[in-house]
Amino acid sequence: MALDPKKHEMPTQEPQVRAHNFNEVALGYDEATAIAEASRCLSCKNQPCVSGCPVNIHIPDFLKQVKEGNFEEAYQIISQTSSLPAVCGRVCPQESQCECKCTLGIKFEPVGIGRVERFVADYHNTHNTTPAKAPESNGHKVAVIGSGPSGLTCAGDLAKKGYKVTVFEALHQAGGVLVYGIPEFRLPKSIVAKEVETLKQLGVDVETNIVIGKTLTVDELFDMGYEAVFIGSGAGLPNFMNIPGEALKGVYSANEFLTRSNLMKSYLDDPTTPIMKGGNVAVVGGGNVAMDAARTALRLGAKKVSIVYRRSMEELPARKEEVEHAQEEGIEFLLLHNPVEILGYQNPDDPRDPKNGFVTGMRCIKMELGEPDEKGRRRPIPIEGSEFTIDVDCVIMAIGTSPNPLIKNTTEGLEVNKRGGIIVNEDGLTSRNGVYAGGDAVTGAATVISAMGAGKLAAKSIDEYLSNKA
Repeated sequence: MALDPKKHEMPTQEPQVRAHNFNEVALGYDEATAIAEASRCLSCKNQPCVSGCPVNIHIPDFLKQVKEGNFEEAYQIISQTSSLPAVCGRVCPQESQCECKCTLGIKFEPVGIGRVERFVADYHNTHNTTPAKAPESNGHKVAVIGSGPSGLTCAGDLAKKGYKVTVFEALHQAGGVLVYGIPEFRLPKSIVAKEVETLKQLGVDVETNIVIGKTLTVDELFDMGYEAVFIGSGAGLPNFMNIPGEALKGVYSANEFLTRSNLMKSYLDDPTTPIMKGGNVAVVGGGNVAMDAARTALRLGAKKVSIVYRRSMEELPARKEEVEHAQEEGIEFLLLHNPVEILGYQNPDDPRDPKNGFVTGMRCIKMELGEPDEKGRRRPIPIEGSEFTIDVDCVIMAIGTSPNPLIKNTTEGLEVNKRGGIIVNEDGLTSRNGVYAGGDAVTGAATVISAMGAGKLAAKSIDEYLSNKA
């Protein structure tokens, strides 16, 4: 049989339909398509795709099982190194990691590794009724701060080795950014809940509504008998541009906007706590979070949504698939534009006017690309005299986040860099003995899979530390 040069298409909802609902956009492969896509794998001896995966999933091995129709065996292979396969199959940027290393991709399109991984995980979650079995306890206790991808991965890997792990989550629902940051149409809450439930079956305890640094401190965790602590608290402190008007009503950080939508369940068919309806929305930024915010605003009833980004399409950092989906749904892209001021309604004759201070527009300036900056991207330069105003009722700032300083400020001897990220060594160890960290709390905002890789590394280091200590 001739090798298909292209990936098998991922079926999706029609754009004009999905733009008005929060149901998952990508519908997933069926069995025949998953087998056909897995059959494109060349089974390379040196397995370059594995080196591109931050958690080193044995990719050719699980694809081989899918090719032979052994879907549960494929799931078990993935689970050897990944605690969140159904999540990774949906939100991991495979195109810049495992798939970009695929040998087939040299001449043709690479194997759709993520799409097949998603199929395998969904097949397992649908057909498997046997709960995961908790291993025998080794007598050691570890605390994990944060239930996002790094924290859940660290907890899962340690639980499989017999550690008694407790995950402390500040919000009322476990999952971290997976539940409050990523929209329902990209990652359904039920998928995350299923992954968390599997970890609980392995013996992981999850304590919600506990803010480390307020409710408890890192030092108090050690006093409670925990022998090691992993900090996977993410990067939840939003960045702003510091331009006039950012304090007006109707200006959100993307972090707040998505958290409100997700935790207030605005994605339900008949929500009782919507955060917006109608109006024109501008989303400032060009990453995946900007795409999520823009597409969420559209589904919440915005009349028009515009992405405002200071570079060109070539420099846009969001995943190609997310950009294409946004364009198909009718979101406008104002490229090579940058905001300089957010305008608001003012009524000097009546300062008690409830409309006083609401967003009415945004003044932008056109940009051109100059020489590359320190990251190799061409630096955007304002074009003098090119300013203009757009009519908007809501502005969402999606220009990145930084680690929250709460844990750093309440933990003596914990060193951080100038961006607020916790400093760790090559093993994930911080400047405090027995305290490890990883994910966005260290690097700043990054990908789910890179955070998982950091959690995996820390779990390995904690195991070595406590084994030697014993």
